[in-house]
Amino acid sequence: MELHMQSHHYVRRLPDWGAAAVSGLAAGALLIVVELFWSTMVSGINPWATTRMIAAIVMGPEVLQTSLFSMATVAAALVIHFVLGAILGMVLCAIIAPFQLDSSIGMSMLAGAVFGVVVYLFNFYVMTGMFAWFVDARGWHTLVGHMIFGICIALCYWKLESRDVSH
Repeated sequence: MELHMQSHHYVRRLPDWGAAAVSGLAAGALLIVVELFWSTMVSGINPWATTRMIAAIVMGPEVLQTSLFSMATVAAALVIHFVLGAILGMVLCAIIAPFQLDSSIGMSMLAGAVFGVVVYLFNFYVMTGMFAWFVDARGWHTLVGHMIFGICIALCYWKLESRDVSH
């Protein structure tokens, strides 16, 4: 009897870019729902605060001065959020594919969770140099949300990716 252990060493293998982008979009949608639920139901704060923080990346910090609903602010936040979600989905899958981290659902979830932690640390401890208003969003709930985001990308990719190794 021969025992084959799955190796996670680097192999030249490109990700399924379409599945990666869709996975990032799906995870971004889930993260929005989690954030809106958390802010409204658990924290009891205005659900549009996170939307304004995201929109302020391109619209400027003056967007943060109001608590009123604005369609332009929500639209800008959604575009930014989903573009970043698709990009981050492709980044994670560019790591998963060549290291064969999609060999099992558990390995994919672990890779996604670790990726979510890295994205959280980058967003809320590095990018705050340029976008200081994100310091207020630091916390365990945001960390958990980003871990869910990474896990969702990994799970969606694991399910959607083309397993055709001939290309």
